[in-house]
This record gives sequence, structure tokens and C-alpha cells, in this order.
Amino acid sequence: MDGDRCRLYLVTPSVLDPAAFADLLAAALDAGDVAAVQLRLKDIEETALRRAIDVLRPVVQARDVAFLLNDRPDLAVAHGCDGAHVGQTDTPAGVARKILGERMLGVTCHNSRDLAMTAGDDGADYVAFGAFFPTTSKDASTWAEPEILAWWHELMEPPCVAIGGITADNCAPLVRAGADFLAVIGAVWNHPDGPAAGVRAMNAAIAAAA
Repeated sequence: MDGDRCRLYLVTPSVLDPAAFADLLAAALDAGDVAAVQLRLKDIEETALRRAIDVLRPVVQARDVAFLLNDRPDLAVAHGCDGAHVGQTDTPAGVARKILGERMLGVTCHNSRDLAMTAGDDGADYVAFGAFFPTTSKDASTWAEPEILAWWHELMEPPCVAIGGITADNCAPLVRAGADFLAVIGAVWNHPDGPAAGVRAMNAAIAAAA
């Protein structure tokens, strides 16, 4: 997930059939530049989660894209993922850092500069800010402004991810503010012309805003 330009970061839908989703995922990744895919399945039995990891991880890693697991750094290590992403109510970042070793760690920081600084001290490889726009993917309890991206980009070395209701139509201010990655769900998976078209649209919007 290195590089100077803003890139796309895909988060999976919270409910999916791994075998059927694998084809959609492959089509999306083959359609354009994607830096990372985060498997985010909430309220799922561990056996089913492990199965989903084993089905989807090879699809992602075969395309030289980072495969990250939400919340479970232990399973990320056990199943060969590239890293894990934790929220403020998930595994503590410092604990996750020790579990992951050299693997990638991302931390949700909402709209808080203090949380972001703490995440950096805990060894986060990137921090995520949001939500920037209304989203149906989860209940957003905090709202962030583009200024927090600019602040982080100017002062800190680790990259920052913008998340929350981001689409091709509204992403330009986030790109210009200094977001290193745009995390999207609905803009790709719910695109009327399919996920591949969603990836193409997002990459075109990022390029136009740069």
C-alpha cells in the first residue's frame, strides 16, 4: 500500500457468499488499480469466517493486492493475510501490533486527532478517518471533515484512509485534502453497472481530482 498518489481501498459487503463473491471480487480487481481489500464480515461464526478468508484471500493476493482482515489479527496471521484493521472497540491496536508482527495494521480513528496520534504510537501502519458522508454500510456515530486529512498528511508519515459514504461524485475534496486511500463499499459493490464499473469510476474520479 505504498505510493504518493491516492488509491482505492475496497471493503467487502458485511454479508456475502464467498464462492459467489469471489467472481465479483476478481472482476473488480481486474478493472483497475486497487491497493487493498478488507474482508469485513460482522456477526459471523468463526468457521464461516475462516472459510471466507481461505476462498477470497488467494483471489486478492494473486493480483498483488493487500488482503486485510477486519478485527481479527489472530486469524489474519493464521490464514496468511497481509494484515488486519481494528476499530476502537475491537482488539486494542497495541495488542494487534504484537500479534501481527510485521504484517500491516490499520486503525479506525473516527474524527479524532488524539486517537490517530495514539494509533501511530501503537504502531499503526495507517489510520482511517470518517465518516465523511452519510453511509448505509454502518451507523456512523462520528463525522469527519477533509481538514483532518490535510492535518495528518502534513505532519505524519503513515498514510491515512478516508471512509464513509465516498463515491465518484463526492471524493474530490478528500483526494485534494491529502487522503492516501479512499475506502469504499457501496460505490463499487452497488454500482448499477457492476463492481468493475464501480472501480473504473472511482479511479477516474481520483485521477480527475489529483
